[in-house]
Amino acid sequence: MDKFKEKLAALREEVNAADARALEAETKAKLLSDEQIQKDHEITSLKNKLNLVESDLEKAENRIAEAKLNLDEGETSKTVGETLARKVSLLESELDNAERNLRETTEKLRQMDIKAEHFERKVQQLENERDTYERKVEDLTTKYNGIKLELDDTLKSLDDL
Repeated sequence: MDKFKEKLAALREEVNAADARALEAETKAKLLSDEQIQKDHEITSLKNKLNLVESDLEKAENRIAEAKLNLDEGETSKTVGETLARKVSLLESELDNAERNLRETTEKLRQMDIKAEHFERKVQQLENERDTYERKVEDLTTKYNGIKLELDDTLKSLDDL
């Protein structure tokens, strides 16, 4: 009888441990989900920044094209030519900065995509672990109920004696 109680206590401890592990896995899954949502927001933000940088780049390219057209149309004054040359230099500098920003933003976006994929795989792994633990808990519950029925039958047969 004592052995049976010990086994029953051990099974209860196993069930409690499995419940704790399942709760921990669910907590981890929620944290990863929240982190993934945050990363998605960051990706959206970076995409918006990328669009703005591309727009600035296009404007800068248009200004460069306009400046070059003005130069090609034959500005006669040396002062006007120098002014336009400075504008072109400034626009090219802005273009270089915009292209550098575009490359950096693209790299950050790529890294965020990689991180998002990593977290998606991690969430899937944790969900699989949770499902495994849930199956184990169900199996242990079934065993527990079977043992309980056997105990009840045994006690009933002892009472009948």
